[in-house]
Amino acid sequence: MVRRRRDGGCVVSEAAARQNRAASPERSSWVAANAGSGKTTVLTNRVARLLLAGTDPARVLCLTYTKAAASEMQSRLFRTLGAWAMLDDAPLAAELAKLGEPVGAMPPARLAQARTLFARALETPGGLKIQTIHAFCEALLRRFPLEAGVAPQFSVLDDRAARTLRETLLDALAEREPDVLADLAANLGGDDPDPLLREIARNRAAFERTFDPKALARALGADPALSPEILLGETFLPDDADLLAALVPHLEASGKNDTKLAQAFRAVLAERDAAGRLALLESALLTGQTAKVPFAAKIGTLPTKAVRAANPGLSAALDALMRRVEDARPRRLAGEAFARSAALNRFARRWHAVLDGRKAALGLLDFDDMIARSAALLADPATASWVLWKLDGGLEHILVDEAQDTSPAQWQVVRALSEEFFAGEGARDRERTVFVVGDEKQSIYSFQGADPAAFGDMRAHFEARLAAMGRELQDCALIHSFRSAPQILALVDAVFGGRAGMGTGGAPTHAAIDPARPGRVELWPFLPKPEKPEQTDWWLPVDARSADDPVEILTRQIAERIAGWIADGQLLPGENGARPIRAGDVMILVQRRSALFHAVIRALKREGVAVAGADVLRMGGELAVKDLLAALRVAATPGDDLSLAALLRSPLGGISEDGLFEIAHGRSGSLFAALRRQPPERHAPVRAMLDDLRDQADFLRPFELLQRILLRHDGRQNLVARLGPEAEDGIDALLDQALAYESAEAPSLTGFLAWIDQDEFQVKRRSEEGADQVRVMTVHGAKGLEAPVVILPDTAARQEGRNAPEILLLPEGTAVRRMAADTTPPPLAKAEAERRDRARAENMRLLYVALTRARSWLIVCGAGTAPKADSDAWHALVAEAIEDLAPERIAGPEGETLILGDDWPCAATPPEPAALAPAAAAPLAPLPPRPMPPRPLAPSALGGEHVLAGSGAPEDPEAKLRGEAIHRLLECLHDRDPAERAEIAARLLPDMPDREILLAEAAGLLDAPGLASVFGPGSLAEVEICAPVQELGGARILGRIDRLVVAAEEILAVDFKSNRAVPDAPESVPEGILRQMGAYRAALTALWPDRPVETAILWTRTGALMRLPAGLVAAAVARAADLDPALRRS
Repeated sequence: MVRRRRDGGCVVSEAAARQNRAASPERSSWVAANAGSGKTTVLTNRVARLLLAGTDPARVLCLTYTKAAASEMQSRLFRTLGAWAMLDDAPLAAELAKLGEPVGAMPPARLAQARTLFARALETPGGLKIQTIHAFCEALLRRFPLEAGVAPQFSVLDDRAARTLRETLLDALAEREPDVLADLAANLGGDDPDPLLREIARNRAAFERTFDPKALARALGADPALSPEILLGETFLPDDADLLAALVPHLEASGKNDTKLAQAFRAVLAERDAAGRLALLESALLTGQTAKVPFAAKIGTLPTKAVRAANPGLSAALDALMRRVEDARPRRLAGEAFARSAALNRFARRWHAVLDGRKAALGLLDFDDMIARSAALLADPATASWVLWKLDGGLEHILVDEAQDTSPAQWQVVRALSEEFFAGEGARDRERTVFVVGDEKQSIYSFQGADPAAFGDMRAHFEARLAAMGRELQDCALIHSFRSAPQILALVDAVFGGRAGMGTGGAPTHAAIDPARPGRVELWPFLPKPEKPEQTDWWLPVDARSADDPVEILTRQIAERIAGWIADGQLLPGENGARPIRAGDVMILVQRRSALFHAVIRALKREGVAVAGADVLRMGGELAVKDLLAALRVAATPGDDLSLAALLRSPLGGISEDGLFEIAHGRSGSLFAALRRQPPERHAPVRAMLDDLRDQADFLRPFELLQRILLRHDGRQNLVARLGPEAEDGIDALLDQALAYESAEAPSLTGFLAWIDQDEFQVKRRSEEGADQVRVMTVHGAKGLEAPVVILPDTAARQEGRNAPEILLLPEGTAVRRMAADTTPPPLAKAEAERRDRARAENMRLLYVALTRARSWLIVCGAGTAPKADSDAWHALVAEAIEDLAPERIAGPEGETLILGDDWPCAATPPEPAALAPAAAAPLAPLPPRPMPPRPLAPSALGGEHVLAGSGAPEDPEAKLRGEAIHRLLECLHDRDPAERAEIAARLLPDMPDREILLAEAAGLLDAPGLASVFGPGSLAEVEICAPVQELGGARILGRIDRLVVAAEEILAVDFKSNRAVPDAPESVPEGILRQMGAYRAALTALWPDRPVETAILWTRTGALMRLPAGLVAAAVARAADLDPALRRS
């Protein structure tokens, strides 16, 4: 598509020439199309030119990746052909010339033919074949069911029905074939087998190979005959049990680490399972995964030097045992990997047989079945020619869109359809063509089977087949972007000309269709996590984010920036000049729907910016849905106390926490009975709703019950008022699901609740076309979309976590079970490394898709764990690339912002009210929040100095950092082996320049005989305390005691202080410290009134433990009773 541009120069002509060459109907073409290069236009033009050349519309097949793409292409084609039907000769000739038809006097017959194409396309039996490959395969199987071996009236399994079928089959297998289920259980990593079953289905081709256990054992380096019992016998010799038993008393008489080793030896001796005993031996005798030499024998360091010196003979025998355990570990891991992978293959083969049998009996096919059955039908010599001939006399032209996302199984269908083009009569009659358009840089759907390697393999296949006929596969590259500004394209080329290019097949080349078009790129400074996050209030949810959380700060900045653009009338370049920016111009893209995704939506709503909400709604996580389902559960089962309690506390019930406690506490029966015993005037609305639901539950359908709650009992109004306008989405989605259930099942309330609990509903929502709202979505969801302004906030290093696959493929194609990182044998480690490389490459391609969604303005920012400069984090890759483009630098409080693009329109005055779009109806105002209880006081913030006068600035950052480091070491090293202290300190304090000095200071304290009681077995570390203090007027304190010694004779609270100047006597201790310890003493006295409570300071500089007299600290905390509110922790 050639859009009107200001320059009208050679760039536009070159782009048009490339498009026309690709759309030429005479030759087969393989088109590499950059993002925004107009590939849909090329596809449409090629089909139009094929029809213009006289091709029967029924003999053209265009396969697209999505239904939306098929619909868009068909609409464009009909608009083009419809316009031709209405044009006079001269304008029509000009339009045909734009497509690449010969310029000059065009025969009247040619023009007349062009005018008839619209009617011919409309009258084609069955319509034009512009469809997804799944739709094509379904139509093919319905037309040839007997030849394909499927039921003529088969049904297509959707995701919900497929999961229900899998659950039913698993239950049947558990009863009839428990051994098969045992093979599945051996490979489960959690309590839900469905993710593994879906992964088995995705790797079906690997499991259908002939399974050779011996070949698998060789590949894994395992000995199938080596059972855990045999390996244990070779490793743990008969005398070794006596050796461990003899060592136990010596170890128990030694220090803390030797005592732990004695406990480990006792566990080894008590373990009767061979595999379990081997694992315990490894845990006790080998180094850990994070050691310098992981999983190595601890020879020379285990047990401690004193025990080794006292028992040289036993120590030498233990060293020999450790060597045997070290040698046995790889053999054990290989054996375990073989056992689990063999069990996986046995289960998968049986599972597919059982699943296929059940689907055949019920006349069901899933999407993968349709692809596989179609490929088999078209590849069968006995039926293929007949089927192809019956397809309207055969196909003549095949077009494949988004080829980079086509899976190997789908390519088999395309390959079979085109085989007739290259053999027999089909190769000798009129020209038949294959047209493939795609972009390897945008292959991001590996979880749906897409494989960039297959993309390249098919290109080589078509090239070879055409070459054998003396024809050529035309290579076309669409490099001109009709979408993005030159500054954005320059950044893309810079990013993927570097390290990121490994995922995109090399450095790409982009050219802007309008080199003079204004554009802007901003790289905001990355917001890292604070070293010591602010402590959240105790009453907040455990997953609540503190005010200094970088994600909260970033999303607030984004929302404020967008709100500022709209309020200030920020200008945005457009086709017809600059115009004020609107909310609908902005798209925010994330890698996954994480906490950042939801935080940015909340922040936009707080700023009053119109936002479309989540692109995928997880109904199970919506509070409004949970509340409505709780109401239905109570209607079905009044004795369900948990659901009733949730309902009463919800906006539907309107009862406070205290009100619920008053009803529930001390009740003798159910919560429902206790509610009914309340006075009639109390909680009348919710009681009336419950009575109404119980009366109607047996007579109304679930949809009607939900509507009754929402309308008659003001449920929608109450939910929206409390939860905000976004609650509407969940409410409407639940109503839709109720209707879907009633159309598929005999409706009942209990049936609906069971049906909706079977699976976690996800409702995909598409933003309304032209809606003036910010769109927040994943990069995958934004494929094929664009926006004038794109913001990428999710640019930290990506962690796979639970999304990592459980099945790996060895080089020869055998499916094996992925093992945990610390139990992976070398052959599996190699396969896992290759899988990680592929995942990294796809993440780079995902970055390409994200960057190329922007038309005029691209903003890259990020928050969270700070990425290293050489990491694969998106922020690091963009930062590395943008430096080569001489960006403008603007300093800010968080760091420098780097900017590309100096030809950018300035902010305009806000538009006149008349120019604004009609205001949307104001949402219901949220209910005011419940007042929070007073925030507790921090004992360290009760006023007074914390250092001696004249000893330096109290807020010296270096001294503070040093004190925190000492605290951290004392907390984490007190119960660890002294030999491990240096390694642990290196992990805890990787960037501390004087780590060795701090470690020596901490070790001196831990090993000091006079401090044994402080760090001994009866002491507790980092004890959180929250309690009222009468000396402070009953105010609560919230603090953390460094060490708490709970003994029969006393309670001792010890606080570490790393002050440079150490007082000589308790009376000289700074006032702020005395008040802090006095608060601790008062709180602990309330908890242990039967024992004296003492406090002490451990001065880490000198190692002195200074006990503080009770009267001294009590007087100090009393002086804090009239504390200024400004000193309270905020």
